[in-house]
Amino acid sequence: MRYCASACLALFFITSPVSAQQPADPYAPAKAIVADVNRIVTPNGVQENLVVTLGGARQAINVRGADRANPILLYIHGGPGAVEMPFAWSFQRPWEDFFTVVQWDQRGAGKSYALNDPKAIGPTMTLDRYRDDAIELIDYLKARYGKRKVFLLGHSWGSAVGLSVAIKRPDLLYAYVGMGQAIDFRAGERMGMDWTIAQARKAGDAEAVKAIEALAPYPDSGPFTIDKADGWRRYAIPHGSLMADRPDPTLYFQTPRLSPDYTPEDRKAWGVGSEFSTTTLWPRVADVSFAKVHEMKLPVIMLLGRTDYTVPSPLAAQWMDRLKAPAKKTIWFEHSAHMPMVEEPGLVLKALINDVRPLADQE
Repeated sequence: MRYCASACLALFFITSPVSAQQPADPYAPAKAIVADVNRIVTPNGVQENLVVTLGGARQAINVRGADRANPILLYIHGGPGAVEMPFAWSFQRPWEDFFTVVQWDQRGAGKSYALNDPKAIGPTMTLDRYRDDAIELIDYLKARYGKRKVFLLGHSWGSAVGLSVAIKRPDLLYAYVGMGQAIDFRAGERMGMDWTIAQARKAGDAEAVKAIEALAPYPDSGPFTIDKADGWRRYAIPHGSLMADRPDPTLYFQTPRLSPDYTPEDRKAWGVGSEFSTTTLWPRVADVSFAKVHEMKLPVIMLLGRTDYTVPSPLAAQWMDRLKAPAKKTIWFEHSAHMPMVEEPGLVLKALINDVRPLADQE
């Protein structure tokens, strides 16, 4: 399995696939403990796994919250194909006291990969289609849970989807929250590569410098492929581009093995789906850019890791400086890179409570 560009990149590279001969889940006892500890027991809570049809494709969602009266927070995962549902148990439970949190496995990814024919799904995998899937999902959630609007949090690749939703349908949202925000894919690749070369030179790693420089003319021209994207990120991760001060995140990326919401079969589909999603979709995002978007019609909050060069945070910060919006705020996480929700979970929770949640009360 490979790791995936513009998201939790080490994820698929270092996580082993599930063996087809494996008769039972060896992690079942530990998963039972996690499930019980995280179980929603409040009288007005919600905890359910659902399959919904979005844009003609069946897709899996997970909905959890301690009080249905709370606003909905829809989390749009990165990747493409880097589902967050099997990781969510490790950081999300505190969020659920303040929001009803929805995890969504996008078309071609995670649980949703096995729900559709890949040959039929492949041609539909464009940013516009993911955007419109998200809009359909928001409409579904509003109707099912009796809400007028929702919060939208886009992470990494999911931030391109989320920002596209916020541009097209601001009326659906209390606010847009970006984490690991993508602004311009080619510019982000260029900045990330330059940063990694600089780090490699400081470390005296001539091999890494040579390997990254050999990727040219990427990202400016030529094939825009996942192999090119992975080609420099494998050298960036040890310098903290993915997780600050954690050059080897191997154990963290075993988190899905303990997810109560993911079976061994789901994990296997997740691996195949990630390969399918990145290979299919990455060439199609080469020229995606929000650099010319200068105004938004809703509040915008950015949660940025100081050393994020997986999707370089300086580009998002510069974009925010230029942006006009009813309200905007950039929040920096000084000891985080691309994964603030697991690197500094307390501070992310604080931002969600203090800076995001009150916006639902101002409508």
